[in-house]
Amino acid sequence: MERLKNSGFYKLKFFITPEELKSLLALFEQKQVQFIRPNHAQTKYDYDQVYETYSRFYQSFTATKEENREEIPPHFVYSLLSKLDQGKSGFFLKNEGVSFPYLGQWAEDELPSIVLSFPKGVQMDLEDEIGKYYIYEDIREHRPLTYGLYHEVANEIKKIAKLLRFSVPAPEGLHEQKTSVRVSKEAMNDMRESWIFNKYSLVMNTK
Repeated sequence: MERLKNSGFYKLKFFITPEELKSLLALFEQKQVQFIRPNHAQTKYDYDQVYETYSRFYQSFTATKEENREEIPPHFVYSLLSKLDQGKSGFFLKNEGVSFPYLGQWAEDELPSIVLSFPKGVQMDLEDEIGKYYIYEDIREHRPLTYGLYHEVANEIKKIAKLLRFSVPAPEGLHEQKTSVRVSKEAMNDMRESWIFNKYSLVMNTK
């Protein structure tokens, strides 16, 4: 439908080290982007708190022994509010698991990723002789500076991270899993030695 043109989101999935995330936080800080927990209270978090939460999340999946990780990893979920353009707009950051098969069924654990998303459109409320309706117009035209920041952050991630490829054991041999998650070299090395790779005998294929 024409009305749904420009709906949806730009998305990038990634997994990088806490120190690498800190450089991304610096980009957001330069643009005075606010990190807000999408709850009823709309709690605001400073950059140190965001870094600390991500560090705990990262450690939960990269610990070499399962007993050394947090039993329930912290949720890494934020709305990022930008005032670069006229009118508020922003991004979303949230953790999302990566499922994989194991011995004929889905593994009970998942690999980690963070999703950075940014809406493709701005809702415009309109009215004609039939009644009220809305359309989505290209956000690049309405929020060019905020889109530029998303593009800059996404490019920084792509510079240091490659698509995650790994193999899982199967009766007939190893089966490669291709994901849309980008993983940095340092994070890849930590994942390779992690409890979850050891538990399921996963093999890292990303070089």
